Order: sequence, then C-alpha cells, then structure tokens
Amino acid sequence: MTSEDARGEPGGRWSDLDRPPLDAASLRRALVRPGSLWTSLEVVPSTGSTNTDLTAAADALDEGTVLVAEEQNAGRGRLERRWNAPARSGLFFSVLVRPGDAKEGAEPVPVERWGWLPLLAGVATATALSRTAGVDTALKWPNDLLVTVGAEERKTGGILAERAGTGAVVVGIGLNVSLRTDELPVPGAGSLALAGAASTDRDPILRAILRSFAQWYGDWREAGGDPGLSGLQETYAAGCATLGRRVRAELPGGGQIIGEAVAVDGDGRLVLATQDGVQEPVGAGDIVHLKAAGPAPRE
Repeated sequence: MTSEDARGEPGGRWSDLDRPPLDAASLRRALVRPGSLWTSLEVVPSTGSTNTDLTAAADALDEGTVLVAEEQNAGRGRLERRWNAPARSGLFFSVLVRPGDAKEGAEPVPVERWGWLPLLAGVATATALSRTAGVDTALKWPNDLLVTVGAEERKTGGILAERAGTGAVVVGIGLNVSLRTDELPVPGAGSLALAGAASTDRDPILRAILRSFAQWYGDWREAGGDPGLSGLQETYAAGCATLGRRVRAELPGGGQIIGEAVAVDGDGRLVLATQDGVQEPVGAGDIVHLKAAGPAPRE
C-alpha cells in the first residue's frame, strides 16, 4: 500500500484528518531535480527503521536517496535506543550520502571528517525549523534536537549516522511534530506542537529540512569536509545548548568525565574543562550518556 492509498481508509489508522499523509509525488517534484543532491525519494506507510532499510541496500543506492516512513515500529537512536511515535505524528526519514566520492568541484572528504555529518544534520534541521515552523531549536551534543515547552527544554528529535556498504553514510532524522502530551514516549519529551509551532504541516517542514541539508552538505563538501571553512563549526557552536554547561560524560565500563563544555573541536568532539584544569575532548562514539551535572564543589 502506498501513502496515497492510505488516504482512502475511512475509520482506519490513516484517517486522522489532523495528520494527513505525505504526498510522495509532490515531494519528488519539488526536491528530485537535475543538479540537486536528492536523486530519489520514497514514502512508505510503515517500516521497522528507515536507517536499517537504507543501510541494508546501500551498495545498490545512489547518493541522495531519501526514504521516509509514515510510521516506524523499530526506530533506532544511538546505542540502539528505541524511537517510537504514532503514525504520521512526526517525520521519520533517512538519507544516503557518499562523502568519499570525488565530485565535480569537490574532492573526496577524508573519513576522519565524516563524524561531522550528524552535527551537520542537526544544524540543517534546526535552521529549517526556525524558518518553517517558527520554533527555536537548540542542539544538544551530539545528536539531539531540543525545543522549549513552557520553561523546560525537551527533546523533540534525534539524529543517527551510520556507515553503510562501501563508502556510504546513512543519516537518519526522527522529529516529533504533532505529538500531544498523552502521546509522548517519556514525560521529558517534546514536540513542535507542544512548543507552539506556527505550523505542524509536515510537507513544508520536510522540504525545508532536505533543502537545508543539501545546502550545508554542499558547502561542507566544497570545503573538503573542513568544518571551519564551511562555517559548520561556528554555526553548530552558536546553536549548541550544551556549551557553557557543566556536564557528566558517562563512559563505557562505568568511568566518567565531569566538566564545563567549552567547545566543539575540529573533529566534532565536545571539549570539557575539568576541575583539574585539564581540557578533555570526548567523542560521540566514546560515551554512553551525556548528562547535566550539578555545580562544581567549592574549594
């Protein structure tokens, strides 16, 4: 069944008039064009995980493949954490890129810089949401999207980047759009609707995110993946709610590093200034959790 077929199920799971299905044909007309990053776009009614689907087929896919699901029943975050939401209540999609391929006007991006892709996706999503939904979105390092509900910061989205096949990276984005309070997976979660979004129409929001991603990805590729030259590092830092806060990085095996988050370095690592006067960089792949820490003890 296609997403278009789903419109005609009166009384069925797809009949919520407040949550109309996405129009795949319209999205393709708007986004899949000559010279665009996006080469194909498919919308499916339901799948386990769009990241899993693209990762499994990566070697047969072109750069710029987009897969969108109206519902995911096995959505994944970092470290296999689950991401579930009611059908059509959010945007759940993955894109496949090949940053190591040579392109006209752009050299291959060194593998050591590919770790910037989830941060790039965060910047692209946050800037798009500001324009289309009128919602200020902050970035929690390394892969969360935060909105303010009342006076409280809440997670409304997450990003997962995975190496796939030969030379590909699949970047998945999950975003709570119209979830109501009684639908939240956990009390501390949020949605664009709860944050007072001017619009919760998923179609223009998805278009804006993909166009923003394509722009940032193109600039990053032209700069050889250099986050400074492309403006990515500065823009990420400006929107990162983690910087300036005292946090605790929980490490595998039970260790931890506590300090003030003072920078995101050129490798995309969070730099913590510890009480001992040492600056410790931590990578997203090296931690289990990043949590707020209490005030530093007095001397």
